[in-house]
Amino acid sequence: MVANELALHPWETDFTLPETFNMVSLLLERHLTGSQADRTAIIYRDNEVTYRQLGRMTNQFGNVLANQGIKPGDRVVILLNDSPEYFAVYLGAMKMGAVPVPINMLATVKDLEFFIRDSEAAAVVMEPDIYAHLKDCLPEIPGIKTLLIKGEAATGTVELGQLINDASDQLDVYPTSKMDHSYWLYTSGTTGLPKGVIHLHKDLVYAVETWGRHVVDFTPDDRVFCSSKLYFSYGLNFAMYLPLYYGASVVINPDRPLPETILGMIEKYRPSGLFSVPTAYGQQLNYLEAAEKKPDLSSLRFCISAGEALPGSLLKRWRERFGIDILDGLGSSEVSLIFICNRPGKVRENASGLPLPGYAVEVRDELGKVLPANELGELWVKSNTLFDAYWKNPEKTAETLVDGWMKTGDMGHLDEDGYFFYSARANDTMKVSGIWVSPLEVEDALLSHPAVAECAVVGVEDDMGLIKPKAFINLKDGYQPGDEIAGELKVYVKQKLAPHKYPRIIEFVDELPKTATGKIQRYKLRQS
Repeated sequence: MVANELALHPWETDFTLPETFNMVSLLLERHLTGSQADRTAIIYRDNEVTYRQLGRMTNQFGNVLANQGIKPGDRVVILLNDSPEYFAVYLGAMKMGAVPVPINMLATVKDLEFFIRDSEAAAVVMEPDIYAHLKDCLPEIPGIKTLLIKGEAATGTVELGQLINDASDQLDVYPTSKMDHSYWLYTSGTTGLPKGVIHLHKDLVYAVETWGRHVVDFTPDDRVFCSSKLYFSYGLNFAMYLPLYYGASVVINPDRPLPETILGMIEKYRPSGLFSVPTAYGQQLNYLEAAEKKPDLSSLRFCISAGEALPGSLLKRWRERFGIDILDGLGSSEVSLIFICNRPGKVRENASGLPLPGYAVEVRDELGKVLPANELGELWVKSNTLFDAYWKNPEKTAETLVDGWMKTGDMGHLDEDGYFFYSARANDTMKVSGIWVSPLEVEDALLSHPAVAECAVVGVEDDMGLIKPKAFINLKDGYQPGDEIAGELKVYVKQKLAPHKYPRIIEFVDELPKTATGKIQRYKLRQS
């Protein structure tokens, strides 16, 4: 739990925030006095950055922005690798009243240009290699006041490091309203064109401590490692907001999150909490099985999964290997943080978990009628953490936010005890023989077969125009694709599930299309 003097209990009904409020006051400012200022905030390539040092860097970058003509409310696009400077850029922008906009570093040049144009960015802070890709289009984008390069500057840009060193390390927190824009994120594009998600300064106040207290009883002595990068909602929430809110520490990985990298960093830096996605957990297990290695993960007191539903078969493999559960959870860029989560000692396989305090959830049909337990429908959620709007997209905003509730687009059901079981995105669930089929259920059955490394199931039309399940499967090393293994897998699923759920078609692939966060892009499979 947060130390008593820091705890806010935002889930309680009488909790209120002052009208003038900047989220930096909770993430950083309250840790800059007394002995807390000398505690470690960030561990990066064997170097430790204290809260005092982070505070100084944050102030310097906030002053850099002001000196470059950036005003409160201006958007600051961040295209940096994970590093202490990333924290300073993000927090510095927020502290001086600007709006940080983390952008996916793995996006195409076309998408990067879209993000910068769409956000109407006043400043772009980027790595040299990103600038090299964008240098031809950046001069044509209106509204940009400054281009800041981490590393050697090019013509028309400014070198970030020297500016920070030359800037004052004193900066007052800009008196934003709790209802002002705090940060933006762009959706991952699992269903099409990304949308700019606007969050206010108040939103994460209601989310971070609620999750930390009620899921893992997080403390300032915890140290976390998150395999997702800071430019993703998951990484931003659990590698920045969670540890900084509590005055805890985070291990930052600037490299690709390969299985051997993740496992090696856990052994070396001994975090107490691991945040990752099902794809990465599966890759780690497959790597260990192939390499016959036994890493020491005994420092971990909790493992968290989000980003996509965690198959029960994967949970079992991890538990058998390491003796610790993976706590699956459900969140989204729009809801701010994980809002449904399993708890230690109360894990249900294939369930996303129970709603956290401060969140109301319902499963409704296509007409908005609340459904009883165990009936499939769309998940709706209501809380103080919901996003404000989609940028320049009032139609989609009005479609998503209805009478204080948010339509999540996630299909599933609640059981009698209130556990939510995720089925698919709204356009992924299929009706086969007049009965709803969850692709996740079919995928979980396939993943329990020893030959299957990864898989995804979508609905396709047969010769009569009827929807049937089709499975895209990546086999483990040592197994060869062909009619024999395809037939074996079909029979295997029939034996584990109701007969109408087995995949009528199986296509073997070398890899599945994924977003950079590891989410499977089923819409691309449906189009293939």
